[in-house]
This record gives sequence, structure tokens and C-alpha cells, in this order.
Amino acid sequence: MPITEYKTSDYLTDPETIAAYLELAMEDPDPRMLMMALRNVAEARGVKEVAEETGLNRQTLYKTLSEKGNPTLQTLTALLHSFGLRLSVRPETTPVAA
Repeated sequence: MPITEYKTSDYLTDPETIAAYLELAMEDPDPRMLMMALRNVAEARGVKEVAEETGLNRQTLYKTLSEKGNPTLQTLTALLHSFGLRLSVRPETTPVAA
């Protein structure tokens, strides 16, 4: 029986899975985890296609999603839209001390 190698991108095929994946990445205090997750989703969906859908060129998209990337809210919203998602805000499960 041959060994099959699976990549994260093999599972990032629908908005529900992508949303769960990005939510897990956002739980990490290191913002680079979110950039890595966004990059993985973009690669799974096809960087060329995501670039076309967001109006960004591929080079800008790669730079934005790099470890040192810092996307604007407009870029983040465009990326999420191209993934079939939208940005939302909800209360934390543990209240933040004032």
C-alpha cells in the first residue's frame, strides 16, 4: 500500500473548512500564524485566481501574505470575500478585564 502525503491545502476546499482553519489560526497570539493560514488558503484556492478576484497582483499578494505581511482591512476583506467568507466580530467567551 503506497503512502499518501496530504497537505493542508488538500482539505481547504469549502468556506466552512476554511473558516474553521482561519479561526484556529487567529487563536494563536502570534499574528504570523494568521498570515501563514491565509497564505495556505490562497495557495489551495490558486494564487492566480485569488489575485484576480481581489484585484491584487500575485507579487503583491505574496508580499501581503508573507511572514512580515501586514494587510490592510480592505485587503483582508477582499481576501476573505474571495474565500467565500466575510469578516465578523463576536464577544469573547472569556470577558476581558477592564
